[in-house]
Amino acid sequence: MPLADKIRPSTLDDVVGQQHLLSKDSLFRRVIESGNVPNMVFFGPSGVGKTTVAEIIAKSTDKTLRKINATNASLSDIKDVCAETGSVFTSDGILLYIDEIQYFNKKQQQSLLEFIEDGRITLICSTTENPYFAIYPAILSRSNVFEFKSVDKDETRRALLRAYGILCETYKVSDDSGKDAALDLIASSCTGDVRRAIGALELCFLGTGGALTEKAAYEAIGDFALKLDRDGNEHYDLLSGLQKSIRGSDENAALFYLARLLEAGDLLSPCRRLLVIASEDIGLAYPMAAVIVNSLIDNAKQLGLPEARIPLAQAVVMLATAPKSNSAYLAYDVAAEDVRSGKGLKMPDYLRDSMQPSAERNKAYVYPHPYPGHYVIQQYLPDDIADRKYYEFGDNKTEQAAKDYREYITKIAKETKK
Repeated sequence: MPLADKIRPSTLDDVVGQQHLLSKDSLFRRVIESGNVPNMVFFGPSGVGKTTVAEIIAKSTDKTLRKINATNASLSDIKDVCAETGSVFTSDGILLYIDEIQYFNKKQQQSLLEFIEDGRITLICSTTENPYFAIYPAILSRSNVFEFKSVDKDETRRALLRAYGILCETYKVSDDSGKDAALDLIASSCTGDVRRAIGALELCFLGTGGALTEKAAYEAIGDFALKLDRDGNEHYDLLSGLQKSIRGSDENAALFYLARLLEAGDLLSPCRRLLVIASEDIGLAYPMAAVIVNSLIDNAKQLGLPEARIPLAQAVVMLATAPKSNSAYLAYDVAAEDVRSGKGLKMPDYLRDSMQPSAERNKAYVYPHPYPGHYVIQQYLPDDIADRKYYEFGDNKTEQAAKDYREYITKIAKETKK
């Protein structure tokens, strides 16, 4: 039996991490202990206890437990479970646990609807992907979603100590007082994945005969020390560091955070973030930045890693050293706030579609192109926000040139009106 299975907790109190769900006063814990288990979706990274908690829940009910792993199951496996409902052996219902449900297609997930709708099957499923994209909406609407988070270093270390004790007992090795440094390294390097940490500990233990050392621990971890949890805090911290370094015009720091992401094998996340940065932080100060970055990202995706680092490094340095402006981004946020507060519901009639039945109202609209500078002064915003000014020209060369041009055509328009 794998070591991770040997130390698998049998009660919720023994589960490491997930205290936002498993603490005594949490709603999740109270619902489970009531015995009235609803349909649930467990969402979170690998190795954080989703399967363990599901199995503990199943054992606490009178329902018959059935488990399916969607990575290798088929529609017939689902039908076999559904066929058991209503038999004398499953009179209290079936609790079906589906691991990695994102690998089931729409038809496979739909086949469960009738049975979870009438309560013959209580569904608990887990996924490492966003459930609002990975799970069929009708299943999702009948389930409660609970997020499992990466396990922090201290909680991971608690699991490692328990695993170390089992290893010592199994192999008749006395407790090594020098183990702490090795356990700390494994706990901090495995980025919240308890299963990975236990695997590294077992390899280290077997390779040293129980005399754990930092060197052996580092070798056991291997390249995983560079990896990051793409759904956990470290992933978003690095992306945040990348954007803030570019925004702060520090190309050296930005290159470092890009390297952290790429060396961990994550290509798509920095590509997406660089596209956002080009418009959010550089914006109208250098409008071509978005076009150039998009081209460099296309190159990176076609090349793949490791060569993708070359165009992405170019994009990072260009963005970090470019002039900055967030004027358009800020202007949108102010406009969106007016929309959310219910302002501007009635737009001027002459701006509405001219094909509407009451097209006569469009006679008031003035077509700007025949006028000098292709500009004419008329009201475009609704009456209740007619004087609102969302956009402020930035102090960079590009936006100041646009400001000068706006002032020029406005002056001509006023003179023409006279």
